[in-house]
Amino acid sequence: MAAVPEWRREGNAIRRQFTLGSFPDAIAFVTRIAFDAEAADHHPDILINYKRVTLTFSTHSEGGLTEKDFEGARKVDAVAS
Repeated sequence: MAAVPEWRREGNAIRRQFTLGSFPDAIAFVTRIAFDAEAADHHPDILINYKRVTLTFSTHSEGGLTEKDFEGARKVDAVAS
């Protein structure tokens, strides 16, 4: 978790909420992260509430967290910064 300090562990997943400037900004953010997720073939669960985007990573096929989840979180953090 040290490599992704803004994320919090919740059971077998890691989660982070982002607050963007507007609903279109939230949609644009999700669109940007979608390309990295698709390229890695590892997709977060995405919840959009107006201008808040909550992302959850877990490797369901492995029953919990793997390096894929942390790599996905690092890529999202890079987009967000």
